[in-house]
Amino acid sequence: MAVETPVCDFGWKAPHFHLPGIDGRQWSLTDVRGAKGLLVMFICNHCPYVQAVADRLVRDARQLQGLSIGVAAIMSNDAHAYPEDSFDNMKTFAARHGFTFPYLLDETQEVARAYGAVCTPDFFGFDAGLGLQYRGRLDASRRDAGPADARRELFEAMAQVAEAGCGPSVQVPSMGCSIKWRGE
Repeated sequence: MAVETPVCDFGWKAPHFHLPGIDGRQWSLTDVRGAKGLLVMFICNHCPYVQAVADRLVRDARQLQGLSIGVAAIMSNDAHAYPEDSFDNMKTFAARHGFTFPYLLDETQEVARAYGAVCTPDFFGFDAGLGLQYRGRLDASRRDAGPADARRELFEAMAQVAEAGCGPSVQVPSMGCSIKWRGE
């Protein structure tokens, strides 16, 4: 079932976390933040919405990192019910797509709940002070990648955050598969 993200709650503060990365390291909010902001992406390996844009995510993340925006991806799905989202498969997915950012496992799902994540992909773009400035989509892609020349909404919004400290007032919600909560 496709789910849309809620409207951006401008200024809402990023909750702290400590999560294991596929690189064997523990990562915190402080570790992943950049000098000019932070992009936290809730993704998974099996979702067709994520698979459709994985290469675009990596492209945009790399360019945002060049603008001093930190980037992290978090996988919060119940990997027992969805084995394609296992820790080992996270490593494979990240390697296949050339992730340049930490890919973190939220096994307890506490971080997804703290952020109010609802789907994959779900994007949270924060300013330098870790206030929320973007809760929109990557671009016009859905279950299939949008056109090659699709407007890069996430990238443009976060580049604006890096430059001016604030996100755009008009944002189109992200759409994707619902987070796979334990016990549901």
